[in-house]
Amino acid sequence: MRIRVRRTGGFAGIERVGEVDTSGRADADEWCALAERAVSGGRGAPPAGVPDGFSYQITVDGTTVYAADPTLTGEQRSLVSRVLKEGA
Repeated sequence: MRIRVRRTGGFAGIERVGEVDTSGRADADEWCALAERAVSGGRGAPPAGVPDGFSYQITVDGTTVYAADPTLTGEQRSLVSRVLKEGA
């Protein structure tokens, strides 16, 4: 499974992108379960955010959903954090 996160916005407007390929990882099942829950809570179009908040584009195996602060689900926040940390 390929998981890609694109974060835009924020006070400085700096874009950040991370990608993780779970193939062959010992924790692949954990990543897959988290990604599926995060995608199920996403939207098909970018939601309205808040001033200086972050907007997210989450792509899992070709399926893209959108989310924005402050309405990220717990699963989305966890996935975004992990992908941007490990996939940078």
